[in-house]
Amino acid sequence: MATLNKEIQAVLEQGQLPCEVAFELAKKLKVTPRQIGNACDEGGIRLSRCQLGLFGYGPKSEGKHKTVRAMDKVPPELESAIRAAVKKDGNISCAAAWKIARSLKVEKMTVSNAAETLGIRITPCQLGAFKKGSE
Repeated sequence: MATLNKEIQAVLEQGQLPCEVAFELAKKLKVTPRQIGNACDEGGIRLSRCQLGLFGYGPKSEGKHKTVRAMDKVPPELESAIRAAVKKDGNISCAAAWKIARSLKVEKMTVSNAAETLGIRITPCQLGAFKKGSE
């Protein structure tokens, strides 16, 4: 764990760990993204710049924390894929959103923007953001 913390510290940007960097580090160290997220929690390190645009872009108090925005119209194929991935709780997981983006060859933000339009939340986060009490 000490090595993991040291590796995380080495790649922080302004004291925070960007989502994309967290995934690169997980791959490099052959650990799960969740392990990276847990280490950040334990070390009091904030995650930033969610690749789905859901958090980490500025002060939440100013409404600048996320970049996800509703679309004018969701393409039918994308809507079908998102609705097919909805779980019993009415949400889709971050991992499912990434999978949809890969399969349809669209940007991850396109999937999150479409989900926003459809009123479908994306949770849980692969890094462990959005735990109960942290939203």
